[in-house]
Amino acid sequence: MPLRRSLLVRLLAASITIAVCSVAATAWLAARTTTSAIQQEQGQVLADDAQIYDTLIGYAAGHTGWSAVTPVLKRLTERTGRRITLTTQDRLPIAASGTMTTLPTKASALIDPLRADPALLPGVKADGIDPRAVGPYRLPKTERAELLSRVGKLQSCLRGVGSPAGVTEEPSGRPALVLGGDNGTQRKVGEVCQLYRLDDPTLTEKRALDQLNALVTGCLRRQNLGPVEVDLSFSPLGNAGGAAVQPCIDTARREQLAPYVAPAALLFVATPAGSTAAPGFDLSSANTARVAGVAALVLVLTVAVTVTVGTRLVRPLRALTDAARHPAQQHLRVPVTTHDEIGRLAAAFNDLAERRERVEVQRKAMVSDVAHELRTPLSTIRSWLEAAQDGLAVSDDAFVASLLEEALLLQHIVDDLQHLAQADAGRFRLHPEPLRLRDLLDHVAGAHRGRAETVGVTLTTRVEDTPALSADPVRLRQAVGNLLSNAIRHTPPGGSVTLRCRRAGDEILIEVADTGTGIAADDLPHVFDRFWRADKSRSRQTGGSGLGLAIVRQLTEAHGGTVSVTSTPDTETVFTLRLPLVSDARRS
Repeated sequence: MPLRRSLLVRLLAASITIAVCSVAATAWLAARTTTSAIQQEQGQVLADDAQIYDTLIGYAAGHTGWSAVTPVLKRLTERTGRRITLTTQDRLPIAASGTMTTLPTKASALIDPLRADPALLPGVKADGIDPRAVGPYRLPKTERAELLSRVGKLQSCLRGVGSPAGVTEEPSGRPALVLGGDNGTQRKVGEVCQLYRLDDPTLTEKRALDQLNALVTGCLRRQNLGPVEVDLSFSPLGNAGGAAVQPCIDTARREQLAPYVAPAALLFVATPAGSTAAPGFDLSSANTARVAGVAALVLVLTVAVTVTVGTRLVRPLRALTDAARHPAQQHLRVPVTTHDEIGRLAAAFNDLAERRERVEVQRKAMVSDVAHELRTPLSTIRSWLEAAQDGLAVSDDAFVASLLEEALLLQHIVDDLQHLAQADAGRFRLHPEPLRLRDLLDHVAGAHRGRAETVGVTLTTRVEDTPALSADPVRLRQAVGNLLSNAIRHTPPGGSVTLRCRRAGDEILIEVADTGTGIAADDLPHVFDRFWRADKSRSRQTGGSGLGLAIVRQLTEAHGGTVSVTSTPDTETVFTLRLPLVSDARRS
């Protein structure tokens, strides 16, 4: 092996590089003080200066331009001792609190009241619009006076019912009452004093909301969505429209407020002009010699340790490499001689070889296993689609819902097969809910009735009055569907399959009976074994790989029930699911 590819050489090079970098970093940190590094870092960011950011965002929210911002910058400089510069997004100067100098490469922040940073301004919501940007919602004096008159009357009423309230003013000039007590008390008091009158939009707010609703409607129309109404909280009335509406509302608000706020600007914050960083620490000749001696010692120790450790590492790795190069069919094992990471790697390699042997045994069986479990829902979907194509079925909502449920069942089957294919498969996870067994069994029978008619088998359902059962509807449909599929497959033309449901004490019994070929007495104890089939030829006419009944057993046991079978060859076979009324099914 070339030296440049040797693990020992690469480990040695990496160790030397790390040692050199460590020594260099130590010398650099010794030559620079912590204060200087912090000052240089603070010149690029605004994380510790939220006061400047908040003030400028507030200014931009209340002005349409930056023409009068210079006095504000100067006051901020006097207060914080920082030099502040504002530019356009193209870095053209707008204003500065001092003499303009070369700007840093990176701006400290973007000043845009319509896209403010919620991390720096806690009062800003997720939409990024500063609440001080009110634009056309700002109330004139007459409307403020009218609302204040209402507030005075409401305060008198509230005092009369023993619930005094304070008054606050929103950025738009709208007064708001601050009530005490819990929500129930506030609601009762609000009904007595008619607090809702204070929430009615004024003429100015109605005009602004009409303009906003027009912009929102245009945005939704471009997405083929219906119109919605937006209230003063900038939310759709009745939470209509779903998640697709809020982005249009935020976009429309920015478009509406854009003419009333200052254009976006870049903010640069630096140390005051003329200030200098703290001087670095100068090493003396003696200290320099000590650092050089320590660096040399570190290099020598690094080389010695790396050579020793690397040699011991390479030896077992070569043994692993030789074993891995042998043909895969041999599945060689390597001796585990150490208990360190290399020993664990060898043990993992041996475990991998054993798993490869098991996977090789199961690999060919997996194709037929998957085909068996996927055939039933796919055949159902295909038959319904062919019926719709031939005009025998109507493509209505129920038709689409039926196909969708079969597709969901198909997805669950795939997940189950992945678990069953592993030797250490875990138990099923269920999502129980109250359900009506009559509706569920009618749906399962309807899904398989087309196939039964095709092969000349009569499929009937008999459901007695049963109480509601808590179970996973998808998993229960899968279990009953597997039994129906097997019954139809093994019933000759002219035969019948019956799906029955009744109550027996504290249990619900679901039975699938057929007049098919039956099961021999010697085979009955094995019918629920995974991958077992009475017909060892595994022909397409006699079924799949033997996973269907194994899945039925695991699904039934996951619901806290049991499954059994009785059979008289060439006469009748009955599969029975016993489910408890009070289910202890495992929840996810």
